Amino acid sequence: MADLFAQDVKTSQQEIAEDPTARPLADRLRPKTLDEVIGQRHLLGPDGTLRRTIASGRLGSLILWGPPGTGKTTVARLLADETGYRFKQISAVFSGVADLKKVFEEARFERLSGHRTLLFVDEIHRFNRAQQDGFLPVMEDGTVVLVGATTENPSFELNAALLSRSQVLRFESLTPPDLEALAERAEAMLGGRLPLDEEARASIYGLADGDGRALLGLIEEVFASAKPGEILDQAGLLQVVQRRAPIYDKKQDGHYNLISALHKTVRGSDPDAALYYFARMLDAGEDPLFLARRLIRMASEDIGMADPQALPLAVAARDAYQMLGSPEGELALAQAVVYLAAAPKSNAVYTAFSEASALAKATGSPMPPMVILNAPTKMMKGQGYGEGYVYDHDTSEGFSGQEYFPEKLGRHEFYRPVERGFEREIKKRLEYFSRLRSKKAEDQG
Repeated sequence: MADLFAQDVKTSQQEIAEDPTARPLADRLRPKTLDEVIGQRHLLGPDGTLRRTIASGRLGSLILWGPPGTGKTTVARLLADETGYRFKQISAVFSGVADLKKVFEEARFERLSGHRTLLFVDEIHRFNRAQQDGFLPVMEDGTVVLVGATTENPSFELNAALLSRSQVLRFESLTPPDLEALAERAEAMLGGRLPLDEEARASIYGLADGDGRALLGLIEEVFASAKPGEILDQAGLLQVVQRRAPIYDKKQDGHYNLISALHKTVRGSDPDAALYYFARMLDAGEDPLFLARRLIRMASEDIGMADPQALPLAVAARDAYQMLGSPEGELALAQAVVYLAAAPKSNAVYTAFSEASALAKATGSPMPPMVILNAPTKMMKGQGYGEGYVYDHDTSEGFSGQEYFPEKLGRHEFYRPVERGFEREIKKRLEYFSRLRSKKAEDQG
């Protein structure tokens, strides 16, 4: 059976060698020099980081971080060609400790012959911490120059020791002009223009979502599916290629990037941008109740008493979604997004609570003033519990001005209202109470 499988693989490889069109378009268009790479000008332009590295003649270990289809593998391979290194590629998905040891031994042997090895590790974040530590000795003694590729944030997924020995280079998603250049290169190879009208052509770039490999796959589908002489519109394109899900993992970097963007656009009072990120997260499959919880948090953290209606409205939007479900309930959440973004902003309550919590943790358990303690028994009353307490409603101003902080601590100010929204009125009220408190203290003095 193994012999039959090997024979089938050999036959398949021969067929591909004889017929280049049997290879995927992305493989056929793979750049042969760094000058042919589309995108990543910040790395590959005349003053780019990698150009400077090549010119210096000193190649150190690198972590290539970026979305799929942005050229990480291609650049690693071409980097080895440019610097005269032997290229060795493994994938963390399919490799274990035994595979790594074999690669390291092979690199040591090649080094004796004067050949240096660039070891490219795809999906390096999938190696566990112990496996990542295994790279350190061979990096330090020069056995290999490690080039790792990852779609996840290296700060969270890679060992600090590994990061300290590597330079992290960020790869950006391909821009629409990049995708246009890639499409033109594909058209030149395939011998014809994409059978799409202008609107559909723009849409296919959106479907690619900055992923060059995905774009070439979509182009292959279009060429294979379109009838002779047919020009597809946007609806026809979507029917042919169906729909490519946005790059989004609810537990990984894309999730945290978008929720951060949503929160900061609400805080920045930009309802249009906030709606865009809200829609993107829903479109990618995010749990609407997760978004509802975050909106409730924003109402407290970023708006607070500047608009006291923000919090109940955010809670009401969550309740509306739970009652209606999707898609009707999503409109209630969208309404909350717009309201929160347009509302006056204040983090005065958030800051006050943080300061009060810090003081409470730092000062132990001082006794509150006796004047505000209840005296449910005669003994406690005899000891002075509640003695001298003034019922605020019995005063003409509805304010007694008594001191409520523990005597050991003295008075502190945590809540400082801002001059925005409803909090402007609260500030006036608190300043009035402060003046009354000072006057009553003078009268009693």
